[in-house]
Amino acid sequence: MNNQFDWRLIPSFLAALDQGSLLGASRMLKATQPTVGRHIAELESQLGVVLFERTGRGLLPTPMALQLAGAARAMEGSANQFARYALGVEEAIAGTVRISASTPVACYLLPPILAQMRQALPDVQVELVSSNQVSNLLRREADIALRMVQPDQASLVVKRIAKIPLGPYAHRDYLRRRGTPKKPEDLVHHELIGHDRDDAVIKGFAAFGVKMTKESFAFRCDDMIAYWQAVRAGLGIGFVADYVAAADKDVVAVLPMLKIPPMPIWLTVHREIRTSVRIRAVYDFLAQAVGKAV
Repeated sequence: MNNQFDWRLIPSFLAALDQGSLLGASRMLKATQPTVGRHIAELESQLGVVLFERTGRGLLPTPMALQLAGAARAMEGSANQFARYALGVEEAIAGTVRISASTPVACYLLPPILAQMRQALPDVQVELVSSNQVSNLLRREADIALRMVQPDQASLVVKRIAKIPLGPYAHRDYLRRRGTPKKPEDLVHHELIGHDRDDAVIKGFAAFGVKMTKESFAFRCDDMIAYWQAVRAGLGIGFVADYVAAADKDVVAVLPMLKIPPMPIWLTVHREIRTSVRIRAVYDFLAQAVGKAV
């Protein structure tokens, strides 16, 4: 390791870690791709380690990169704090932060997390927008958004913070009445809860070689709160996130061998306001707490 370690290379390292590519990192830093690539190469040389594997899809962080990430973020935070003190404009972590999240996340996942955050950041007030619209960050209707779909606008900073497991669930009363499916093919003989206009569940069945149509579902609804209440009421077998199903002990998982790809959850903030101490504190808290909660 070179004793003349240049800490100025850390922003490029963190940007590449968060964005997963030189292109994303260069956009985040408003620098050129060659510059970011050169910074990472210099950092690897100075540290004597490989930080990223270069793949066709971007940059894959090595275990060493993930191990160094915490210390690097601490350095970044200290540098920012130093600059604020030097300028005499240290901003208190206080005020309002407006968070947008999909309805299930807003109703079931976030409330206990926000209760924890209230203890950690007592002077921060939260405005929670329950919305499935991806565009409200661009219209500045929210400071931070949690989304199941990755936004691709260059003006947004996006970070995947967790993968949400989901699977088929049913109320005990339904299973007592109709029996428990033993294999995925058995689902076609059950009362199923699906979506109205969203065909994600139908595509999911197709991926497992089971052909379904809209009419295969006894109850259909795109509102996930109403969908979940239908599962709780014993209308049939539905597909819900594990964190939602955990809210009712009488709703149980069926077909544990059915491996459904988890849903990614993305934490998003507008680039221009990411430097706010208040918003960054909430952003960092959510990045850690959501991953632990799911």
